[in-house]
Amino acid sequence: MTTADVPTPAAPYGTPETPRVAVRGEARLEVDPEIARIGIAVSARGTDRRTALDDLTRRNGEVLALVKSYGDAVEKLETGAFSISPELAKHGRGERIRAYHGRVHLTAELADFTALGELTTRLADLELTRVSGPWWALRPDSPAHGNARRQAVREAVQRAREYAEALGAQLAALVELADLGAENTAAYGQPAPPGGLRSRSAYGGAGSAEAAPALDLEPQRQTVYAQVNARFTMTPPDLTPKKCS
Repeated sequence: MTTADVPTPAAPYGTPETPRVAVRGEARLEVDPEIARIGIAVSARGTDRRTALDDLTRRNGEVLALVKSYGDAVEKLETGAFSISPELAKHGRGERIRAYHGRVHLTAELADFTALGELTTRLADLELTRVSGPWWALRPDSPAHGNARRQAVREAVQRAREYAEALGAQLAALVELADLGAENTAAYGQPAPPGGLRSRSAYGGAGSAEAAPALDLEPQRQTVYAQVNARFTMTPPDLTPKKCS
């Protein structure tokens, strides 16, 4: 291969005949959440290991049965960490065990928000059961992510076109499009706007006179952010001085 056969690499910053314009396109969308997750911690305490373990097993079974009684309203139920540990007496010689503590952590994911307030309250009403959450989120394949990316690309094209028109030129071709990512940037704990969870219909046999009232929860809107870098070539600009009218 001779030197003449080697292709000449494109100039990274364009040429006077084919100038380049580099822009950034951004999009930020506010959308309703699609799923909610709650954390459940089941505890037990006993003077001996077997008693603590038996109580923990019974309470864990009650929690699992309650959550599963909501059927399709619960999309995912997972058991996380399990622990049972001795509590040593603070006084006295030797390692004398005062009690045993057991705990099981579970996570439930719901897409039917009409059940969330009631389930959360019923779980919190169980013996030695702690509930945390909810944490609102979008699904990984949510259409909102694609919508944000498309909007960011359109914004990049529009911005580049405006730069070119300001020089009396036009966009010619797309040279590069770099995806900088699109992710959920909502911060948990911020105030949620009104509208959403207000149903108190009974699930799984709930509705007795002694049942705790369902929490009135409001879904927290999610922020979807997308950002791209784009480079275009454009026609030669018109740099002749313009006469004032």
